[in-house]
Amino acid sequence: MDGPRHAGAGTKRRHGHVRIGVPREIKPGEGRIALLPPQVARLTARGRTVIVERQAGLASGADDDDYRAAGAEVVADGGAVYAGAELIAKVKEILPAEFDLLRPEHVLLTNIHAAGDPLQLDRLLEVGLIAIAAEDTHQHGTTNSPIAGEIGALEGLRLTMAPHGGGGRHFMAHFGAPATRALVIGLGGAGRGVLRTLLGLGCSVVGLDVDPRARREAELTWHDADLTIDDIGTLADHLPEADAVFNCVLWDKTRGDHLLSRPMLATMKPAAVIVDISCDAGGAIETSRPTTWDDPVYQVDGIRHFCVDNIPGAAPVCASAGYAGLLLPWIEAVAELGALAACRRHPWLARGLTCAQGTLTHAEAARVQGRDFVPVDDFLAGA
Repeated sequence: MDGPRHAGAGTKRRHGHVRIGVPREIKPGEGRIALLPPQVARLTARGRTVIVERQAGLASGADDDDYRAAGAEVVADGGAVYAGAELIAKVKEILPAEFDLLRPEHVLLTNIHAAGDPLQLDRLLEVGLIAIAAEDTHQHGTTNSPIAGEIGALEGLRLTMAPHGGGGRHFMAHFGAPATRALVIGLGGAGRGVLRTLLGLGCSVVGLDVDPRARREAELTWHDADLTIDDIGTLADHLPEADAVFNCVLWDKTRGDHLLSRPMLATMKPAAVIVDISCDAGGAIETSRPTTWDDPVYQVDGIRHFCVDNIPGAAPVCASAGYAGLLLPWIEAVAELGALAACRRHPWLARGLTCAQGTLTHAEAARVQGRDFVPVDDFLAGA
């Protein structure tokens, strides 16, 4: 492969022009796209070249003519995107089918989740490109978390219905029969999305969080709903009554303990379901492992688990609009300054710097996988 491997690699061609590539997502059940036509139009109006794979935006409500009207170049396949662009903007991680498309001069901006994906990280380091994990760059939270919570809430309620193996309660209380009883763990962006949906439908909900401020805000927001707020330490007390448990806690992957351990499954109703919105394998829920929309549910000790790890992909029109809006300022910064200079200027972008020039800079991935790494600040100071 050709291309420079110095500090500016992957960000600037001669005359400082950066070509931005937007490939179609190939993960099963994933219809989102990193940039929609309004963001592309903003970039092209400022002289940027944007290359979009054919039909990449269809599931998100944008066809090829929309992208052409916004000034994009539409190409036949993902290979043409990776070959023609330096800055690759995506939604999901790089999958093995895409490994051979990567080049040293690429800057990759997408949700990488490197700590849980050593195979992907091996490839990124081997190629020597600059990779920035979008999931770590959202100062005020990602727009897709509430969507994940809202969709996850609906899926959980579906699974409480008798035809799907649930206990058969209705989500509203009628005729003296109780409403579905739900337990929501973690009251951040995803958790509030779950609460908004469940309480809007009339469910009886217990919400748990370690943060007093998060508990107080939830109590104030839904003061007139059937909502009980408690400290997360009381989780075991609430499990036996729950028809559905929704996990919205991002768990430190270096921890060996769990909020809901496998032995605790025995205290749950046989027809209960766990919906893991955060979906960290072996994380807050010990028995969680990622699933797909094609095969979303599995059982452990008789308890069903719904653990789709790209839940917002089910509503790509909305999810892409939110994600593209968050990603655009970082794309503009990288295109203008170069990836490493942009990270030096923007601390929140630097938080996502995962690797560059074959050097790992992501502390969590290093700890979880036992790898050597250079802290981001040290790397940027020396690069």
